[in-house]
Amino acid sequence: MNDNCVFCKLANGIWATNSIYEDEDFNVILDVSPATKGHALVLPKKHYGDIYEIPTDVLKGAVEVAQKVIKKATPVLGCDGYNVLQNNKEAAGQTVFHYHMHLIPRYAKDSDKAILAYEPMSVTDEELKAIKDAITE
Repeated sequence: MNDNCVFCKLANGIWATNSIYEDEDFNVILDVSPATKGHALVLPKKHYGDIYEIPTDVLKGAVEVAQKVIKKATPVLGCDGYNVLQNNKEAAGQTVFHYHMHLIPRYAKDSDKAILAYEPMSVTDEELKAIKDAITE
């Protein structure tokens, strides 16, 4: 645990939360600034800055916890789907540097409100091939 990390304190019960799931490795809490009703955060209890730092087995555990929570919360909230969102590094929108996963319930009535909006860019087949080749070398 990092004593200077807000999410470490929330994940480990040092600060009060509205926890909806907890086990020995994770705490899932309701977001205090939700995008939609029921927006939750999957927080590992150990400190990892982002996806670059978190061990693969812990990352798998986070996905399993997310699935468990979503399956239980969907009928309770009456939502029609979920966004599972995870940002890494400041350029990607990460503002708290403790790995966390957003579980954002989506409702058909507000489906026109994009959680992650972007302007699609044009790319040629040659550019795609060059990127693929560079990554797979």
